[in-house]
Amino acid sequence: MNPGGEPERDETGLPPVDIEIPDDARELERDVQAYHRELRARRRRVRSLRLFGPLAKDGIVLPLLACCLMFALITGTLLTVFTAAGTDQRQPGVTRSPSHATVSHATTSAPVAPVAVVHPAARLPDAIITVAGKPVPLRDLSTTVLALVPAQCGCSTALTDLVSAMAASGIPILLVGPGTAQSSQVAAALTHGGELASDPTDALRSYPQAGLTAILISASGSVYYTERLKPGENLRALTSALGA
Repeated sequence: MNPGGEPERDETGLPPVDIEIPDDARELERDVQAYHRELRARRRRVRSLRLFGPLAKDGIVLPLLACCLMFALITGTLLTVFTAAGTDQRQPGVTRSPSHATVSHATTSAPVAPVAVVHPAARLPDAIITVAGKPVPLRDLSTTVLALVPAQCGCSTALTDLVSAMAASGIPILLVGPGTAQSSQVAAALTHGGELASDPTDALRSYPQAGLTAILISASGSVYYTERLKPGENLRALTSALGA
């Protein structure tokens, strides 16, 4: 442009432009601030794309598919494990242990009878007892039970159980004690088997006689005893000691 403000002839073929160059650079401060604002806005857009770009439009599809695939794999594995465990428990021939409630109920409803305890004893003394009015040497006895019945022991039921068990096993049992012939509890037991006997020399007093006591003479001559017999006790240990 010429100093008069009129455009000069331009031979370059470019369109005419009106350019004004300020005398003071401070007049361009507004343009500079606008330029910096534009740069800051552009940086914010770039940061937003970096953070939220994967979630925008097609960017969320791949992470979502990966999560669904992982969930399906975990679910399939758990179903396989639990199904296999349930099938093994239902297989025929597999013994299943009873539940705690079943065991407790069985224990409560059917208590186990206590077992009579058998102890070894010394050899029978060289003495004679009387059986049905006849003298019998103690050391001649074999596979026999001597039931020592204390006076007024109150053991009628236990004595009946003992006599019945020995009679069922075919083992002779002799009822020995003071006044046994007159004892009503002995009389009741005799109806189930056994014989009355007396110990006139008191030769059996060296054996323990706490409550109802049974002296067991085995086939080999070994001697055992069990004392304080109670009603309902398991008497298998007695027949085992006798070698029946």
